[in-house]
This record gives sequence, structure tokens and C-alpha cells, in this order.
Amino acid sequence: MRAKISGVIVVIAVLLLIATTAGRASALPGVDDVVPAPNYDVAQAMLPTPTGDPFFDRTPPGLASMKPGQVIAIRDVSWPGKVFTLWQAQRVVQVKFRSTDAKGRPSYGTATIIMPPGDITNRPVLVNNLPIDALGAKCTPSYALAHGYDPLTTSATDYVPPTTLLAIKRGYVALLPDHQGPKMAYAEPVVAGHMILDAVRAMRSVEPALAESRFGMTGYSGGAIATNGAAKLLPEYAPELARQAVGAALGGTPVDARVLVGSMSPWYNWAKGLFVAGVYGISRENPEILDGVNNLGKWAAPIFRDLCTVPAAMLGPLTIPVEAVSAIPDPFRSPLAQKIYRHFNMPGKRYGMPMYVYNGAQEFWIPAIMAQHLYAEQCRLGVRAVLRLAPGEHAIAAVTGLPGALQWLDARLQGVSAPNEC
Repeated sequence: MRAKISGVIVVIAVLLLIATTAGRASALPGVDDVVPAPNYDVAQAMLPTPTGDPFFDRTPPGLASMKPGQVIAIRDVSWPGKVFTLWQAQRVVQVKFRSTDAKGRPSYGTATIIMPPGDITNRPVLVNNLPIDALGAKCTPSYALAHGYDPLTTSATDYVPPTTLLAIKRGYVALLPDHQGPKMAYAEPVVAGHMILDAVRAMRSVEPALAESRFGMTGYSGGAIATNGAAKLLPEYAPELARQAVGAALGGTPVDARVLVGSMSPWYNWAKGLFVAGVYGISRENPEILDGVNNLGKWAAPIFRDLCTVPAAMLGPLTIPVEAVSAIPDPFRSPLAQKIYRHFNMPGKRYGMPMYVYNGAQEFWIPAIMAQHLYAEQCRLGVRAVLRLAPGEHAIAAVTGLPGALQWLDARLQGVSAPNEC
């Protein structure tokens, strides 16, 4: 524990040192005179440190010959997994499966299936896409469920609000995908969509009693990025799941990169740590972004690679500005930025299920305009949709907006047709 805390202190100290000069990079030509070592592979240097658990770390052989969602490994983690459900779960199982990365190449993913007491045949399934919002491989829900709580790697949002526990007490199966994939590609919607949909496929294979179960998904903040990706990719990537997919409820919806650049990236913004972590995460699956990084950025890249939610959020204004590590003038308006915006926003893709979207009416980090635009887009595309603006900013709306979202999703899982307020 002491070593981990010391590591965070070192990161903050280095960032303070960089911030005193990097913020004035344009005025100090020597700032970017740092030259990486010969043959330095920045993409490799940015990857997370292995966890030490082969279930998460080991890339299986023969991925190319497997089908997306094909099960690679299964293990029972009822201990300590049951502790995190306050002993409400009957069984906690983890599954490793074949998936697909952002470029369409074979990859793998992991997820945790939490079973309620009793016969689970045709039980509804809640796919809970938690806001992992992290870069380190130990920061996932499945790692915590297998290895126990750690204050520096386990996010409080894994358990608060208690959406998973409520699902288990309702008699539902809960599926928790590690939707950032093995590279921990935070904020990468295509990877997240693939991981979630393949987790559903794998769950149905591991538990045939759930093969015909209705499933719905939910996610808030970073989990909303993942939920949006899965809902938009379902028709093209996993059309066989459409019949059982009853709805997606997402809130605190950071689904438009152009808006987020204005609301989260300014140097004084306490959300900037998570914004930069998102850029970092997307770069892990889209390394062409790194062509626009200067020498300072390449040198500093490994500093962030293992940050979990709490340390990343704490950095806030201390985080290196994107402009300071960019080799491109005005990086947020560059052609490369426009390409990233299109990739992240996934414009024009129709949800493969009904949608309930909510956002804080007084939100300033993740403005409600994104939820409103998503609602309008999906209405135009013919999706049955509902929009709610909840009282409060991001943290408050996570509480005030949740009851309506869960009530809507519960009705879908019970087989009630989705209302349409378009």
C-alpha cells in the first residue's frame, strides 16, 4: 500500500514539474527538446502494466480462428465476489472470451456474471456497464471481484449507486463487462461496444439457461460511453442478440467529443484529469493519434499508464495540457481531431434497442446538450426513446436521475413495451 501511495505522489510531483513549463510551451522552444531513446515505441510504453493474473494478462493463442464471444476460460470467484454483493449472490463466475478491437482485429475480453439465488432459467439480465474511467489493468470491476478491495484501484462507483446489488435482490442476473478491453482503452466506444456484446454472447454460452433471457443495459458517465457504443453497434456486430435486447438506460452522457473539448479540457478544470485519460485511452486503440504527439508527450506517456479513477480525477488542473504535448498547432481543430470526433461520436448509427437517456440539468462538465442531441438523433432514426433532465450536476444527477432510469429498465426486463416520447 505504501508503495502505491508513493507512486501516486511521484506522478503528481512530476506533473507539477512539467506543468510549470509545459503550459508555456509555445513561449519556451526548449521545452520539447526532450528526445526519446532510439527505437522508443510510445504505443508500447503507454500500455498498462500486467496485473500478475494470467486470466486478465495472457493473450490466448489462436484468437483469429475463434468467433466473437467464444469462451476461452471460466473461473468461479464466488469468494471474494459474494462479499461485494453482501452475500446476496448465489454464485459469481468470470468468463474470458474472444472479442474484437477498434480496428476489427481479434482481441479478448473479460466479464463477471453474478447469479441470484434459485433457478436462473430465463431470468432477466442487467448488463451493468460501470464507469471504469481508468487506465490501469487492476482498475476493472472483475479484478476487484477476484482479488478484493483496494482503495487505490477499486472505484467507489463499482458499488455506489448499488445498481448491481439491486438487480440481484430483484432476482436478476447481473453481467459486469470489463468494457475497456485488455489495453484499458478508456472512452473508446467501439472497443466498449464489442466487449459488452461479446460478454453477452459468452454469458449465454457459459449459462445456457440464459440463452433466451431478456437483457437490458445501463451505464453512467464513462459507463454511458460504453452503453452508447454497444447499443449503436448491436445491429451490425451482434444482430442475433436483437430479439432479447429490451433497452439501454444511460445517463451523464459524454457522447460528443466536440462538446467535451470545451467543457472538460481547459487548464483550470478539475475534470481535465479524466479528459486527458480519455484521450490517452482512445490512443491505445488508435495509435495514429500518436503521430501528432511531440517529444515531451512521448517522454511523459508512461506516467499515466496505470492510473485508476481516483488518482486521475485528483490530478485535475495538474494534468499536462493536451496542447503542450501536441506537435499539431491548434490540435482540437485539426483534421486528426475531426477524425477522432467522428469515431467517438458514432453519428447516424441507430440503437438496436429502445433508449432512456438522462442528464443533470445543471451539468457543466458533461452538458445536457449531448443527451438532448442523442435523443433527437435516435428519434430521427426511429428508436423508441425517452429523455429526462434530472436536478443537479454530474454527481447529484447520478442519484436523482437513477430511480427513473431503473424503473424504466425494470419494466423492459419484465416484458413491458417501451414507451415512445419522440
